[in-house]
Amino acid sequence: MIQRLSKTACVAAMALFASLTAFGNITDYGANLPFVQHVLAMDTIFPDSAIHYRAIQPPWLQHAAYLAIILLESATALLCWLGAIALFRARKADARAFHRSKNMAIAGLTLGFLTWQVGFMSIGGEWFGMWMSETWNGIPSAFRFLCTLMLVLIYLAQKDGELNE
Repeated sequence: MIQRLSKTACVAAMALFASLTAFGNITDYGANLPFVQHVLAMDTIFPDSAIHYRAIQPPWLQHAAYLAIILLESATALLCWLGAIALFRARKADARAFHRSKNMAIAGLTLGFLTWQVGFMSIGGEWFGMWMSETWNGIPSAFRFLCTLMLVLIYLAQKDGELNE
């Protein structure tokens, strides 16, 4: 039972994290908008870099990208909350039922991982050269987030001991 509650709590913690991230971006839209704008504009990467042609300058596209990020964060939060609820409800069920109840949480954790890995590390970091910016480099934060999400995902996806008995 403790392992089931532990897995539920870990998923709920990731749901809280994604919720607070999305909530902050929604209620204080202007706080992280400059980050997205500078990364997409590529105005702080190495001046002699050959990838400046990838920059996105139109403000409406920058806002659309930011809204997409907020949508992904919100969807991650919702799926993780629904997953945590499903896990909690199945905590006293047989092992197979509890294992099946993990699907929503796995979907949420996977979406979160993909948001920070693909969105921030791959697209922001590599395509837009965010790693070159001393001012607008979100790679260390994104890496912390995606590692935490992946660790919880691995822990959650493991079959519970009673399935092997």
